[in-house]
Amino acid sequence: MGVGASGRRIVVTGLGAVCALGHTAKDVWAAARDGAGAIAPHTFDPGPHGPPAHTTPAALVDGEVTGPLEAALGRRVGNSLDPFTVFALTAAHEALAQAGLIGEPVLERRAAVVLGHGFAGIHTMEHAYERFYGQRIARMHPLSVPKVMVSAPVSAVAMEFGVRGPVFAVSSACSSSGHAIAQGAAFIASGAADVALVGGSEAIATPGCLRGWEGLQAMSPTTCRPFSAGRDGMVIGEGGAALVLEGLEHAEKRGAPILGELAGVGLSSDAFHWTQPSLEGAVSAMTAACEQAGTLEGSPLLISTHGTGTPLNDKNEAAAIHAVFGARAKDHPVIATKSAHGHLIGAATAVQGIIGLMALAERLAPPILNWLGPDPDCDLDLVVGEARPIEAGALLLNAFAFGGLNTSLVFKRWGA
Repeated sequence: MGVGASGRRIVVTGLGAVCALGHTAKDVWAAARDGAGAIAPHTFDPGPHGPPAHTTPAALVDGEVTGPLEAALGRRVGNSLDPFTVFALTAAHEALAQAGLIGEPVLERRAAVVLGHGFAGIHTMEHAYERFYGQRIARMHPLSVPKVMVSAPVSAVAMEFGVRGPVFAVSSACSSSGHAIAQGAAFIASGAADVALVGGSEAIATPGCLRGWEGLQAMSPTTCRPFSAGRDGMVIGEGGAALVLEGLEHAEKRGAPILGELAGVGLSSDAFHWTQPSLEGAVSAMTAACEQAGTLEGSPLLISTHGTGTPLNDKNEAAAIHAVFGARAKDHPVIATKSAHGHLIGAATAVQGIIGLMALAERLAPPILNWLGPDPDCDLDLVVGEARPIEAGALLLNAFAFGGLNTSLVFKRWGA
């Protein structure tokens, strides 16, 4: 798939994020840069009709999000929205404000919204089922269905900001927001839109959903340690992230801030296994993105890995990096920010993309946290201990999802 098959260059003009590291893109980046991890033990209690409460590591959004959002929008929104929609709307508002697009006619005429989510309104669903099955209360909240829909966040964004172009959600597990970015870019490249708000959100840190993840035996009882000796699994995070993509000519004409360029997209399917990754699929996505961006050879890249901290995924991704870059594999500094903000599933790629873009801009790679020592199966140039100065002019961003759905994106620092 080509980003600019029509020759139309695509740039980033706005960023927004909320997750366990902070409530704005700037705060999220600063925390990641400074090595401030947000993973901590949390106790999840399903209530009197469920099993006993249990404690597990997670990365939860701290503090009030709905209040600042309602103040910015000038009306109440919290009661009618599931948290995954609140996170998406918060990130979207920040990104559109930075891009200078709120209230602009282009949003109505020539804009798209594509957001990715691995799950829908889990908080709403668990609360409703507890009332229905546990308390035997038949009457549901009148907005239960709209709150649960996987398309609720894109509808909320479209209604709030008056977007009447292509608006829809995509769901492909951990690649969801990566696929959303790719689809938004395709709209711009094809000429179907001048602007695309893309990204994703997730809010699945609930008692029942976490038990489901634990059933996969992929969850760490301690913390997330990507590419480390002794790593023992992933940790769930929550939040949302949004990027404004824009055709270069359109952005320059209106004097928009240009924060980077989306230069390459690689998409692939393993067609192999529900949870085990495929070397071939990862290599295919990474190679396609780098070939399109012209970054397969030459200067070092900053590689933002999928890096979940599971033994098999990290080993496979390290092998894929070696397969793609050969003798130059260790020329590329490698980061893994899930060690700081947890795994945001559908929102992960977008959050990591924002951190990566800001790392390029500041020429500083954030450290991988919780690292205990080298694993010979993960022989990479890992950024550990503290942030490292870098000269990389491009970011390779990977997402390798359950079900074998892979996305690799290449962003370039503007002016590099």
